[in-house]
Amino acid sequence: MSTTSTPVAPPQETTAARLRNLGLGALFALVLLVPKLLNVRRDRRSWLAFRILLAVVGASLVILPLSLWNSWTAGIAGLALFLAAILLPDAKPDTTLADTAARLGALVIVNGGLFHIENGQAQVEITPREDAEPSSVQLFVCADRIWALDSRQEPLLVIPTAQIVSAIASESGGDWILRVRWAEHTADFRYHGIFAEHLARIAESTLCSVIQPSLPVIPQKRAATA
Repeated sequence: MSTTSTPVAPPQETTAARLRNLGLGALFALVLLVPKLLNVRRDRRSWLAFRILLAVVGASLVILPLSLWNSWTAGIAGLALFLAAILLPDAKPDTTLADTAARLGALVIVNGGLFHIENGQAQVEITPREDAEPSSVQLFVCADRIWALDSRQEPLLVIPTAQIVSAIASESGGDWILRVRWAEHTADFRYHGIFAEHLARIAESTLCSVIQPSLPVIPQKRAATA
């Protein structure tokens, strides 16, 4: 009597992969939360309300465990939150990004990774700088054009959306590249790090949402021959 064994995947690898994906997801969510907290800090009232809420939660974690159950861990965490609420800096109003978006009429702003200007890439009123090094850019997506602005809010590239043929994100050499084709030009936006794919996919879907779909070509019927 012969028996056959079915190979089973090691559970340790599966568990490790799940923990790795869970950790990356949590870290990515934290990275996405940081800009929102910075936006809250630009509003004095919202920032003050956040600090008060943080202080109340911290004080609750310190007082409640002492009266209901014995938990030094919760007390230490509550004390840390309470001190953080006190030591956090005051609000820092900064409307530069919002003002730029309003001035350009941007529908949404996405991370554009690193961009390097090459000959023939700049359009509209932008003059290409041949000796410029790769710059970290933000993509201001408008209804009629895409603006690539550097950290000083200076435009490096303007792409008319009506001329965009494709916007495709793909992996290349461990990095992710968003390649945008329009008219006779091509621009590559490179993303580094563990969140490269997430950022490239977000930029890809955002640009694809404003690209005008090409009309289908309807073949003409051949004239009937006698």
